[in-house]
Amino acid sequence: MANVVLYVMAKQNVETNQSDVSLADVASVYCEDETVRAKAQALKIHKFKKDSAPRVVISIMKVIEELTKLNPGITVESIGETDIIIEKASFQKDTQADKKGFAEWVKVALVALICFFGSGFTIMAYHNDIGIADVFGRIYELVTGQTSDGCTALEVSYSIGLTVGIVTFYNHIGGKRMGDDPTPLEVEMRNYERDVNQAIVEISDRAGKEKDVG
Repeated sequence: MANVVLYVMAKQNVETNQSDVSLADVASVYCEDETVRAKAQALKIHKFKKDSAPRVVISIMKVIEELTKLNPGITVESIGETDIIIEKASFQKDTQADKKGFAEWVKVALVALICFFGSGFTIMAYHNDIGIADVFGRIYELVTGQTSDGCTALEVSYSIGLTVGIVTFYNHIGGKRMGDDPTPLEVEMRNYERDVNQAIVEISDRAGKEKDVG
């Protein structure tokens, strides 16, 4: 099979509910030779057993090794991740997570209250630290020649502007997205997931726990 090139674009993290995991489940495969492509997609990457760990890390190098054994003479080009994290999904766990009971709503309410009052306290502490009330009072006195009572057009405008700024920054009003751009929270979550995946790969590599294909 000279001059046959097989392209493999592996994903970094894959969750599956199947015991037998094939290459098509964890990567996109392309080859002009449909026979080679079909055989590559059907290659078994891992088999989850009842007593096995629910998460494994497989190096793309081991996948390439098995692909060249399966199709001697081909050239395999990896254009994706260098390591694949495969997690076995728990049907029972997912089913329980879908059930929104009273306890789940209580947790959501507590988190919402903590975020609301925590953010409010942070904003008030910052304003107190910089003495914004004195600044507004001084500006109001200089402009109008009258003493501020603490609730003037400056304070009202600033409060409205602060609210609009927060809503615009987080790109959400209730459960609706204002634009197509990812929110800062979504960006941080993706960064966190990428760091976690990298840590899993490095820990597995140092411990020598990378699994062989098959």
